[in-house]
Amino acid sequence: MSCPPAPEVPESLPLADASSPVRPTPQELSEPSRLASPAAARNRDAILGVLREVMGESRRVLELASGSGEHAVHFASGLPHLCWQPTDASARALASIVAWREEASLPNLQAPLALDVLDPWPEVTFDSLVAINLIHISPWRVTSELMLQAGRRLPKDGVLYLYGPYKRGGQHTAPSNEGFDVQLKSRNPLWGVRDLETVIEEAERNGLRLDKVVEMPANNLSVVFRR
Repeated sequence: MSCPPAPEVPESLPLADASSPVRPTPQELSEPSRLASPAAARNRDAILGVLREVMGESRRVLELASGSGEHAVHFASGLPHLCWQPTDASARALASIVAWREEASLPNLQAPLALDVLDPWPEVTFDSLVAINLIHISPWRVTSELMLQAGRRLPKDGVLYLYGPYKRGGQHTAPSNEGFDVQLKSRNPLWGVRDLETVIEEAERNGLRLDKVVEMPANNLSVVFRR
């Protein structure tokens, strides 16, 4: 599958324009462009297995907080029927996504968009949303806005896929997750491992229903909602 061609981007376009594909700045191009995440390399095949199960009817995916871009390349390669649109709020991450995309040269992987979940969203068409390791490394209002936008923008039966660590019944599922939670809150008191039940309640308030919860390696969960 080939995605529609992206519009031409003026050289002077600021990176923060959330409606246009991103070009790295000359300074970013002079730095090592492709970031590498050991965690992304470890979990990508397990996540891809779940995505293959739940994305059967999807055609256009918007990925939030794409980070280095390694996931976007891996999933676009493994799910060639999907048009994959990566995004991130970080200029450094966006430059990395550009570099990984150029190296992979996949017809179904779009140029990244600059997007902060709390800012206006780009006017792009999608029928699925993917957010990997986002909601515990952000304030709770990011989760609330994510659910609000998913409830408004996803079509009927559209998929919202979340991945990361969660508490269940108010308890951590492993000592390592408890330690990770402490570490996150030391970095930012508004971050932290979320209660799965609270996330589900927030989704339901916005017209999303829980489809499935899949236990993943390293005490993480795949959480799948549908509109």
